[in-house]
Amino acid sequence: MTQTTHTQTTPPGPAGRPRSPEFRFAADALRGLRQDLFQNAFAYRPLPLMSVDGPLARRLPRLMREYAAWAPHATVAAAGTLAALVGLTDDEVGIRGLLSAMLALIPVLLTLVRPKGALWLSFAGTTATAIIGGAGGSWPWLPSSFISHLVVLTVVAIRTRPRTAAWTWLLTAAYGFFAQTGLGWGYDASDTGAMLFLSALILLIVTVWHIRREARQEMTAQQTVTEHERSRRTLLEERSTIARELHDVVAHHMSVVAIQAEAAPYRVENPPEELEKAFVTIRENAVAALTELRRVLGVVRAENYEAPDAPQPTLADLDALLGNVRQAGLTVDKAVTGAVRELPQGVELSAYRIVQEALSNTLRHAPGASARVEIGYVLGGLGLRIVNGPPPAPHLIKPSPGAGHGLTGMRERVSMLNGEMATGRAEDGGYEVTVFLPVPPATGIEGDA
Repeated sequence: MTQTTHTQTTPPGPAGRPRSPEFRFAADALRGLRQDLFQNAFAYRPLPLMSVDGPLARRLPRLMREYAAWAPHATVAAAGTLAALVGLTDDEVGIRGLLSAMLALIPVLLTLVRPKGALWLSFAGTTATAIIGGAGGSWPWLPSSFISHLVVLTVVAIRTRPRTAAWTWLLTAAYGFFAQTGLGWGYDASDTGAMLFLSALILLIVTVWHIRREARQEMTAQQTVTEHERSRRTLLEERSTIARELHDVVAHHMSVVAIQAEAAPYRVENPPEELEKAFVTIRENAVAALTELRRVLGVVRAENYEAPDAPQPTLADLDALLGNVRQAGLTVDKAVTGAVRELPQGVELSAYRIVQEALSNTLRHAPGASARVEIGYVLGGLGLRIVNGPPPAPHLIKPSPGAGHGLTGMRERVSMLNGEMATGRAEDGGYEVTVFLPVPPATGIEGDA
């Protein structure tokens, strides 16, 4: 038997009966109103400075750019000053005019630090302005409080979310209806309709702006995540490629170890039994390592991967590579310094692939430019420098459709060998790739394969 439980999220009504959907809707609405406008209504929330990283702000001088960050604060203060000046004209700079100006200015300035509290202060200031303004004229918003309340609604809507903007409009409608029907005697006309129309239009524009900004932020975040995943996938693909290429190199060395371990006892007359067992153990371990290596290769191998028939290239095959790129239209020279010597196969393979990728980037991103490959055999390792000149017609270069694997693959190969790599613009406007691959000095006695 399966027993299920039901959790009652809404408080039950009288006699334990569940609440109706209408009641739950009203309760949720009142809960949202309390959260948006009543809880922490006078909390300190200063308006942050405007970002000056936009294309227009970057064109301004440095000093003006610092002042441009205060543009929102200056705009709000200017709107409050306008409302205050309108209040002063109500009574020809009398006491009532000064009070009207202050009651119009203070709520607007308060939106800079306490936006929700400024809304309630605007309602109180509107009422006080209407009382001291005397009979006649518009009701319930006098011209100064009309401008002030519109500015407060706009700033609060910008600094909060669309649901809060809807609540402010509904409260404004309720206030205007109550003031017009209950206290509107002695006044010529009501401006509640004008207030509701203009505020609805402004709040609609602000809401659309909020939605567009949130959509833009979500798109930017999604693009960032996508770019991160693409970079990570590129890195894994390059590592898999390097692992597949190095398989032949490692397998060759392990095969040599196995063959030498099997042939070594026959080179000595009457070898000791312990020596024969030791060579048998070495050969068994080498064969087991080869088996595990093939399993690892099967994990990193792509579905459409085909094992190459030819051995992995080395620096001895570099002339053939340069001949191929010359046939593709790239003028390339090669310079070798130092005593040429045979390097570990992993180093030679990585060096070959780095030169190959650097020349491919030159063909892709600087068509028509010349290139130079410099190889330096030094005591501690191998130095590479691949540099190309600037393209003759940069305006004709089209964006490359590649996935950007080139530099990533080169860095992975250099990092695998504990080397160093530097890339950047050359002095003549071209591009330069400099690599150093350390090679430890050869030790011990080499055996015959």
